[in-house]
Amino acid sequence: MTVSTRGPRTTAWAIPAFRYLLGSEAASLSGSAVSTIALPALAVLELHASTGEVAVLAFLGQLPSTLALWAGALSDRHAKRPQLIVSDLAAAAALATVPATALAGVLTIGQLYVVTLVLGAAKVQHDATAISLLPGIVEPHQLQGANSRLGAASSVADSVGSNAGAVLVGAVGPARSVLADVVSFLVSAVLAWRIRTPEPLAHSSAEHRSLGRDIAEGVRYVIGQPTIRTVIAALSTLSFGLAIMNTYWAYYLLTRLGASPTAFGVIMGVGGAGSLAGALLAGRISARIGVGPTIIAGFAVSPVAQVPLLLAGPGRGWQIALATTLAVQLFWATASGVSQRSLRQILCDPRFQGRMQAASTTVTAGSRPLAATTAGALALLLDVRAVLAVGALLQVVPVVLLLASPVRALRDMPSPAVPPAREGAS
Repeated sequence: MTVSTRGPRTTAWAIPAFRYLLGSEAASLSGSAVSTIALPALAVLELHASTGEVAVLAFLGQLPSTLALWAGALSDRHAKRPQLIVSDLAAAAALATVPATALAGVLTIGQLYVVTLVLGAAKVQHDATAISLLPGIVEPHQLQGANSRLGAASSVADSVGSNAGAVLVGAVGPARSVLADVVSFLVSAVLAWRIRTPEPLAHSSAEHRSLGRDIAEGVRYVIGQPTIRTVIAALSTLSFGLAIMNTYWAYYLLTRLGASPTAFGVIMGVGGAGSLAGALLAGRISARIGVGPTIIAGFAVSPVAQVPLLLAGPGRGWQIALATTLAVQLFWATASGVSQRSLRQILCDPRFQGRMQAASTTVTAGSRPLAATTAGALALLLDVRAVLAVGALLQVVPVVLLLASPVRALRDMPSPAVPPAREGAS
């Protein structure tokens, strides 16, 4: 039995709780994009941080992703709305100390380290909670449309926030520009507070169990679900291949292909437009060609889209070609992402939503530092173009995994299993 993606249905937009969640996500993402620019600028321009200190700041920003499994377990154990509010307020409080101490003349790089860690931990908890709350807000047939709207809002918020961050840093300085992110987190917390929806009860004995046991139970659950397991494995493999390429992607364009910083920015902007279009059209695409083909197409386009990069040379013609292929790649990647995320949410037992999402985050984000190290080692032996080729070839692996899985035959979204934990049974 399946959840048809065809025919008129009530959309997620008709649900007030979803609108508040969407607004909360857009507010926090746009503000975070400002801080992504403001905090490093503050370290370099006002604290005169060394290259080593800047590297530590970047490392600490990524470090909290290792807490994803714990965040997922907490998300499944407790009510989700309070977790959203607390994580937003914690981020706002941490950020508020930056302009305050900067005004007093006592801001240090050590404080930025602490603020970055708190921000990262709050984001990990917020993301794990928000994405696992969504299936409790909307009906299964509304999930794809809801994820599509969230993806589009995320794309716009990130772009607007990044541009606003650059303008604010130049206009009022990096320390004062952080106030915009403080306000964004407070707005996000207020909107999260407005969410009113019943939540499934967590484990009745949760307070008597260790988080480690909950995490292990969640990992076992994910491993035991054939479709969810395969999609997450495909995501982690694709992430690894892309991370190898991303290690030298900007370097390759700016040095070997002679792209100017302006041309580089234009290429990225065109790619972002493709991502936004993919989020908006994901539902129509899956209704037209099927859920499974949409997911697989997103993975399959990625290695093909790397071919122009490997063949490219200097010149505006090649830059136009690279911008076009990046837009196509991100269009299909986002459409695929909306469909595969909705599929995993529908198939997952509500008791494991947070831990399932956290498992996906852990293996995909966790592969990136290893991929960067692998790329560095390969660069000692191979030309940069050859390293990029290795990353492109690795992106074929997830396509093979998905073609050999039940995903290939999916035309419509499956119905939530009853009980959900029996997804693999037939």
